This record gives sequence, structure tokens and C-alpha cells, in this order.
Amino acid sequence: MSETEYDLELDARGLFCPEPVMMLHNRINDVESGGVLRVVATDPSTTRDIPRFCQFLGHELIDQTETSELFIYLIRRGQ
Repeated sequence: MSETEYDLELDARGLFCPEPVMMLHNRINDVESGGVLRVVATDPSTTRDIPRFCQFLGHELIDQTETSELFIYLIRRGQ
């Protein structure tokens, strides 16, 4: 797992598509430009949805880690 520091966290464990990305859309606005949001999820569809979210909205996916039960993302907010 990455040791990168983050500013805020979104706990999306137990939620299923499209809820994690809908929550991410709102939570990223709580992070200042250049800040880092850590997302923790259990839904495997986030491995597809979160990178696309970042690509389309201009955020940087710094790290994506998978454990046996969790999907963890670090996202640097764009402009």
C-alpha cells in the first residue's frame, strides 16, 4: 500500500455501483485543488469506474491498491 499522505477520506465500503462514484463526485469537491482524497471501497466495479472518473474529470489517480477485501485509491484533485 502507498505511504502517500492524504487530506480527506471517502469510505465507500459496502456500497455498490453507482454509489461509490456518486459519493466520490461530491467528496472530491471537499478537497482543495492539488489535495489528495483516499477512497476505500469493496465494490470491484470501482477498478473500472474510478480511473474513468479521474480521466474524464481531470483528476490524477496517484495509486490504486487491491487487497483480498478492499480497493484503495489515492486521487489528487485537479483544477
